[in-house]
Amino acid sequence: MWYKIKAFITFLLKSTNQHGIHSPFVYNLVTKCFYHKTNIEKVNSFNSVKQWLYKNPKIINVTDFGSGSKVFKSNKRKVSDIAKVAGISSKKGLLLLRMLNYFKPQNILEIGTSVGLSTAVLSIGNPKATINTLEGCTNTAGVAQELFNTFKLKNIQLNIGNFKDTLLPIVTKTKFDLIYFDGNHQKEATLRYFNLCLKTVQNNSIFIFDDINWSKEMQEAWFLIKEHPKVTVTIDTFFWGIVFFRKEQAKQHFKIRV
Repeated sequence: MWYKIKAFITFLLKSTNQHGIHSPFVYNLVTKCFYHKTNIEKVNSFNSVKQWLYKNPKIINVTDFGSGSKVFKSNKRKVSDIAKVAGISSKKGLLLLRMLNYFKPQNILEIGTSVGLSTAVLSIGNPKATINTLEGCTNTAGVAQELFNTFKLKNIQLNIGNFKDTLLPIVTKTKFDLIYFDGNHQKEATLRYFNLCLKTVQNNSIFIFDDINWSKEMQEAWFLIKEHPKVTVTIDTFFWGIVFFRKEQAKQHFKIRV
């Protein structure tokens, strides 16, 4: 907790808004997407899905393949609690909806489905996209699939299994416009997934890393990702690290308050 507080104070001191941005690409992204209004119909759809999960009393046994939870003391967890603690927040969800509307990615990969809240946002944000999502835990994946069926989110393909088995085959055969990394908050795993997903990169590809300031090792992973020669522009929003590979852009790193 204290680590994140310290990291947030540092972020506030070094971050800026649109007035400190000298890149036309990033300036347009901030003013026309980050600080823009979210489509109200999509907001309502997101809230409906969120409430469905928040009111779900089912208790499941969760298998953690990542760094584990700092909140839950047992692997037996109520679905509503998982959604509230580990699900995408309203702030992130609305920003993701705006980014999907702005960039309109057609092929999307999510690493870490959990109970499906962020996956639902991806589907609501662009119903015409093809979405692949990976989940290691069979029981949480079952809840997610029930959610997708309930809300008729038919553009989602759920892949169940350990990421070491499911990630490589999918990035080998498909080029992705957007990849959302939210499956393992450990340095080694994050960098491994990043390097595997570089196979899919095109000029306009976007990677979003969740919780880059979650721990010291996640900050270290983020630093190494920023320095990779294929990476040109990065945006640190504190809760996300957003990566672009646009060859026409000079290499620049931004810290932006959203």
